[in-house]
Amino acid sequence: MAKLPVSTEKIIEAFGPHLNYAPIDGYVGRDEPDDVVKTHCCFCGMQCGIQLLVKENKVVGFEPWMEFPFNEGRLCPKGVQRYLQNNHPDRLLHPIQRVEGKGFEKVSWDDAMDKTVSEIKRIQEKYGKHAFSMLSGVSLTNEKSYLVGKFARVALKTRNLDYNGRLCMVSAGAGNKKAFGLDRASNNYSDLEYAEVIIVAGANISETFPTLTHWIWKARDRGAKLIVIDPRIIPLARTADIHLDVRPGTDSALYGAMLKYLVDHDMLDHDFIDNYTSGFQETIDAVKDYTLEWAEEVTGIDKEKIKAAAELWGKAKTSFLLHARGIEHHSKGVDNVVGCINLVLATGRIGKPYCGYGTITGQGNGQGGREHGHKCDQLPGNRDIENPEHRKYISEVWGIDEKDMPGKGLTAYEIIEAIHRDEIKGLISICFNPLVSLPNNNYVRAALEKLEFYVCIDFFLNETARHADIVLAGSLQEEEEGTTTSAEGRVIRIRQAVTPPGEARTDTSILLEIAKRLGEEDKFTYDSSEAIFNELRVASKGGTADYFGVTYKKVEDNMGIFWPCPTEDHPGTPRLWEDKKFKTPDGKAHFNPAPYKLPGEVTDEEYPITLTTGRVVSQYLSGTQTRRIGKLVDQFPEPMLEIHPELAEKYGIKQRELVRVATRRGEGVFPANIVETIRKDTVFIPYHWPGHKSANQLTPGTLDPISKIPEFKVCACLLDPLGKIAPPSKESEAYASV
Repeated sequence: MAKLPVSTEKIIEAFGPHLNYAPIDGYVGRDEPDDVVKTHCCFCGMQCGIQLLVKENKVVGFEPWMEFPFNEGRLCPKGVQRYLQNNHPDRLLHPIQRVEGKGFEKVSWDDAMDKTVSEIKRIQEKYGKHAFSMLSGVSLTNEKSYLVGKFARVALKTRNLDYNGRLCMVSAGAGNKKAFGLDRASNNYSDLEYAEVIIVAGANISETFPTLTHWIWKARDRGAKLIVIDPRIIPLARTADIHLDVRPGTDSALYGAMLKYLVDHDMLDHDFIDNYTSGFQETIDAVKDYTLEWAEEVTGIDKEKIKAAAELWGKAKTSFLLHARGIEHHSKGVDNVVGCINLVLATGRIGKPYCGYGTITGQGNGQGGREHGHKCDQLPGNRDIENPEHRKYISEVWGIDEKDMPGKGLTAYEIIEAIHRDEIKGLISICFNPLVSLPNNNYVRAALEKLEFYVCIDFFLNETARHADIVLAGSLQEEEEGTTTSAEGRVIRIRQAVTPPGEARTDTSILLEIAKRLGEEDKFTYDSSEAIFNELRVASKGGTADYFGVTYKKVEDNMGIFWPCPTEDHPGTPRLWEDKKFKTPDGKAHFNPAPYKLPGEVTDEEYPITLTTGRVVSQYLSGTQTRRIGKLVDQFPEPMLEIHPELAEKYGIKQRELVRVATRRGEGVFPANIVETIRKDTVFIPYHWPGHKSANQLTPGTLDPISKIPEFKVCACLLDPLGKIAPPSKESEAYASV
């Protein structure tokens, strides 16, 4: 491996991103489609129902799917435009290989597969099985997620497999397991409608999960009180009853102070605490000194607002608490999650109608993708790869000897670190763009340049794939049958609308072919996605994420089935814990002490400002798909530096002035966007862009010790206005080399 074979500009010229717009009058055939396919959006964890219009094996438009119960036809800007990724001019139509000085050139499937398999064998024979690693994505269906986990352990025989959910849901998952013994939102979102009080913590729902907003508005129409916790006045906070503008990195201090207030004023459900929970005394002992005055000093929130929020929550009869990456992207993300759960358990409002707790899944199959085996420490059914009984059961399902099952491997960012230590020499990735989405991405780029061989499976040439030796043209969501699991825990059907264009192949067929060439064909004898799902059902049986009773027909007949669903005559479980029997060893819900700790990086004289990162409404994750769709780029063409007027005045920064933002890892230049909707000590940059516009060239590689999620939400920075007003936005500028 080396640096890019040609300049970034030449790669972009050949492979994009280029912007795709629909014709003014729509695509030919849109009014008379050959087929109307009921399926789901490929983007966030809401997995909204949508109907794709197909003409001559091309997706030419969409229509709302009014009957699907979650979104009832509603779609966000990304959902409205999602069909434009199909038949896109940047679409990879055949395998390509790196040619030094020329870029990437077409190669036959046989040659691409021969090269891939020979390099896997060479590296593993020379350095050991675990020197070849795999990175996967949770935009994949349940079937492909399961297949990746089996492929890595059985065909590659490596322990070093992880996924981009490591950047998303792992703190929530770890916190849920600690508290409940099971990792899923406790309720379907329709329960929100009748909640008296709703807390939304670290979740910019209106921009990142817009169709979920509907259920909050329904509750508001019934008189529900809304508490929003975020350092920015996000759209949802503009009409909230209470907005707690928490200083980034101090969330656990806030939740601890609220818990102490509930205890001091006896706003507790003693019956629930005494009979159905454990660990309460240790948990309240950890916050015994967390006065409102202390919390105000630490969090930067007025103590009267903290008190008002605690009283609203404590006095409610029904309630719902939702959180997302804002509290999870921290070196203490798990502590933040259990801090929220402690508030729910203390008031006993779980396992009851209209009382719930939910972790909002960020990626399309972020829920199902973290249940069935492409995490470094996980086997299907959310089993533990280090547990002898779990290993034995899955080994039997897979037809291998348990001693041949690899153990726990490295997490996504740790794989990058291991490449730098020369412990990992080869990599295969699928639907993951770590050069944009991992923190400290200059360090990530250097790791890619050290690899001896890198093969990528994807449908567009993303920024990471530009460093590959071989790129295998894979499939879009609508080009394969399958299932995903929404943020509610609802298993839903993804229907194949079209077949892959040109010589592109389905992701499944690519993985099966590599497994065959590695000599493991007899372990991968599937003739359909449904066959893979049926094996997944067996593999998950008896696990905490039990899909055994879920079938394709059952999902189709019911517009989705909520797991756990242990038998085929079981209706599924929309609301967890109604029997008060939790999946922990003692059968009780666990309080967990969450004492406040400093973030991994704090401000000082050299780096006096806190930088936090997040999303915008028209872009998705690393932007591989959305930065190729014209209207989505028009809506938000470049990342901007959000800064409060008082902080801007202190530094003499004008609107759209270019500002150099530097941290201990790197620097970037961003146009200023002066807004009153952010804390005066904090700036915000969205992270969807690569190159010199990348927020993640600034963020640290500090990891939560339990979940190993990076601390994207807190880093110290300095601001240096350059005295130049930014020119009009051009998307192409975002791709220039650093």
